[in-house]
Amino acid sequence: MKKHTLIPAAYLILRKEDKVLLLKRKNTGYEDGNFNLIAGHVKRGEPFTDTVIREAYEEGGINIYKKDITPYFITHHKAKDKSERINIFFTCSKWKGTIKNMEPEKCDKLQWFSTKSLPKNTTPFIKEILKKELNHFFIEYGWE
Repeated sequence: MKKHTLIPAAYLILRKEDKVLLLKRKNTGYEDGNFNLIAGHVKRGEPFTDTVIREAYEEGGINIYKKDITPYFITHHKAKDKSERINIFFTCSKWKGTIKNMEPEKCDKLQWFSTKSLPKNTTPFIKEILKKELNHFFIEYGWE
């Protein structure tokens, strides 16, 4: 059996009261035009927690700290492009700095949304995770 490569990524569910911060992707080649979370690929030799901390600054201009983030969910997901991905989601409701779009070439906007009224163009597996009352820690998505 041939080995394959998984793409590891870390996602940030940044919460403020009953809302979550989403960004609208553009010019990336992945889910462009859809709302998603602050996220990024894990670099070789980088822990998932360092990735989500780095991405919070690179995409949102804020500093978050390990003591303030909590692992929330893991997915093994098959993307539209047939790539296989391992995603670890972290929650955080405490940060330093002002949230701002640090990558306007890749992001149309950053916006807070209630998890009860997410935009129709939210990336499907992100919408599924944010809308459910989770009673487990892991899902497989996109294998149908």
